[in-house]
Amino acid sequence: MENQNLSVLSEFILLGITDRPELQAPFFVLFFLIYVASMVGNLGMIILTKLDERLQTPMYFFLRHLAFIDFGYSTAVGPKTLVNFVTNNNTIPYNWCAIQLSLFIFFIISELFVLSAMAYDRYVAICNPLLYTVIMSQKVCWVLVTIPYLFSAFLSLITTIKIFISSFCGHNVISHFYCDSLPLLTLICSGTRDIELIILIFSAFNLVSSLSVVLVSYIFILVAILRMNSAEGRHKAFSTCGSHLTVVVILYGTLSFMYIQPKSSHSFENDKMASVFYTLIIPVLNPIIYSLRNKEVKGALQKLWKNFSKVCV
Repeated sequence: MENQNLSVLSEFILLGITDRPELQAPFFVLFFLIYVASMVGNLGMIILTKLDERLQTPMYFFLRHLAFIDFGYSTAVGPKTLVNFVTNNNTIPYNWCAIQLSLFIFFIISELFVLSAMAYDRYVAICNPLLYTVIMSQKVCWVLVTIPYLFSAFLSLITTIKIFISSFCGHNVISHFYCDSLPLLTLICSGTRDIELIILIFSAFNLVSSLSVVLVSYIFILVAILRMNSAEGRHKAFSTCGSHLTVVVILYGTLSFMYIQPKSSHSFENDKMASVFYTLIIPVLNPIIYSLRNKEVKGALQKLWKNFSKVCV
């Protein structure tokens, strides 16, 4: 009987964001506009920070990688979510589900540590301005993004492999709008204790370690700013950190809501709402925040628009 209950799955069914038919079309339009805005904003940020000579500092190097990461995990989730709004067959092939899970884990972990690297960059810029170009050399910048990418790839592969080599009970309905680790664990027949332990330990490590770097960096930044005699200098220092700090608060606030809630009150419906925010909303907010709060980015955009207008004329 136990062997009969185990079956080889070829696909999963995603429940989606809502099961109300009257909301499918409005949600499709809304999320399509959000996704397009995210693609345009993040690809534009990547191109802008690559082409404009004034945006070749370490700060914009990290911003370019942040835009790449936002583009990555919104694309891993967004297109399939949009398709599910307009089709009645909300299935995802077994292999594609594994790929989606691995990509999502890779990009979300990378974002945490790239934000930490950006916090360290702001610390060096404000607390050690004379040594900034020496400390934040091109080699150091590449190390600060390469290590998170390798670490994220390792965690992504080990989590995905552990889940997808497990035995599923023949139940293939995922209570989510994309393939996420926690809903998939509920479908596994074999013991999930080791997988849950891996997810718990590394999730805690990723959140605590990355947030610790951010908090320590901003404590030193705050102390340095308070010691400045010039009000103009304090304002300039705060303005260089404002965009990054806004992004950090939004992302960590959302992740904390999702993962640091009592088990008794945990629900996949709450997870869906939080997931919508950090898979679709945050990727479109990041380029907007950095564009509106950054004079150099706005200046580069104006210059690009002027050059484009001249070519068109």
